Amino acid sequence: MPSVTWGVVQGKKEKLVNRVKICDYLKNLGIIPDELEGLELPSTVEVMEERVVFLQKLGLTVDDINEYPLMLGCSMRKNMIPVLGYLEKIGIQKLKLGEFVKNYPQVLHASVVVELMPVVKFLRGLDVEKQDLGYVLMKYPELLGFKLEGTMSTSVAYLVSIGVSPRDIGPMVTQYPYFLGMRVGTVIKPLVDYLVSLGLPIKILARMLEKRAYILGYDLEETVKPNVDCLVSFGIRRELLALVIAQFPQILGLPLKAKMSSQQYFFSLKLKIDPEGFARVVEKMPQVVSLNQHVILKPVEFLLRRGIPSADVANMVVKCPQLVACRVELMKNSYYFYKSEMGRPLKELVEFPEYFTYSLESRIKPRYQRLKSKGIRCSLNWFLNCSDQRFEERLQGDYIESESLGPSFCMGGKLELPGSEIVSDEEDESDDEVLYRRTVSL
Repeated sequence: MPSVTWGVVQGKKEKLVNRVKICDYLKNLGIIPDELEGLELPSTVEVMEERVVFLQKLGLTVDDINEYPLMLGCSMRKNMIPVLGYLEKIGIQKLKLGEFVKNYPQVLHASVVVELMPVVKFLRGLDVEKQDLGYVLMKYPELLGFKLEGTMSTSVAYLVSIGVSPRDIGPMVTQYPYFLGMRVGTVIKPLVDYLVSLGLPIKILARMLEKRAYILGYDLEETVKPNVDCLVSFGIRRELLALVIAQFPQILGLPLKAKMSSQQYFFSLKLKIDPEGFARVVEKMPQVVSLNQHVILKPVEFLLRRGIPSADVANMVVKCPQLVACRVELMKNSYYFYKSEMGRPLKELVEFPEYFTYSLESRIKPRYQRLKSKGIRCSLNWFLNCSDQRFEERLQGDYIESESLGPSFCMGGKLELPGSEIVSDEEDESDDEVLYRRTVSL
């Protein structure tokens, strides 16, 4: 009679033999089995073959499996099929399941009920739309491996504490889910504190993050600080840095030195605008650092062809940088109306280049017709640079009020609007609210 341990010994030997066979099978496929040494493998080569074929049908190659060979330790029926079925159920397309596993193979080890479902429930609780879940997880599949009480919760709580609206967290996650994996103390808070130190009110910063959550992904030491230093080195005044950032937050994450150098040289060579003038242009319209130079040249060439001296065109661009982003077709229509209907000299256009930024059909024509019917002769600034209500008030008035500049921004003080001296102290708005209105209008 065999001893009691005979079956156990034989079982161990059989397992060892099967393990060797499985490793040989994987080696023949080009899969390196070294990392599987401490892992429990299936009992037969046939079962392993079934797993490999299943993964290959998903779209994974031998190289993909070699990147994370531990996926071969996952049971098809207990792990792979339930997990992939759930991922498809929450919105990941069947054709993209292979790509998802390739990007985050650890998901195959997860428990649907214990690990995956709570994360999905958390995302839905943040107001991530059901139809956006698949998109969010394809973008950042590692979310499925996070602990709910960890980084995700603290990053959301901090953003809400600085003024981000809770109802905007969902759209922020859809746009840039990576912030859920960022540590508050080492990544998010230092960036927020630095931007506030530049003079950016926390309320404006919160609004910026709601619309452009990807700002949180800009590296403070490697990108943001060097870009701010770059702006200063090119002549941007420190007191205007906050307004520049509020108008064009992407400027914090661009390869800025190269872009600024290229555009400054271009402005000097083609537009005859010196470095100081270029700095004033960037202060008023920072988007110019990313504008295609062919786009910039078109409206400039249009003005030059109208007989306006290059020095005057340069002054027009410095005064109203939005000119370089205007469509030439619209500028032509506005110019021909100006010359044929209004019959005004070019000098007035040079003094008020903002004329080209107004809509011909909805503002210039109707307002000019009203003035003409009343026999009123006034400057372009007087009848264009005001709201519809203000224009009506001016038409009803018995005199033409003295002209004043448009809104101006000064760090450390209030946004000064024409006529603001009549506002009582009780009616004053907070600095944050004033800058908010200015940023929205821009």
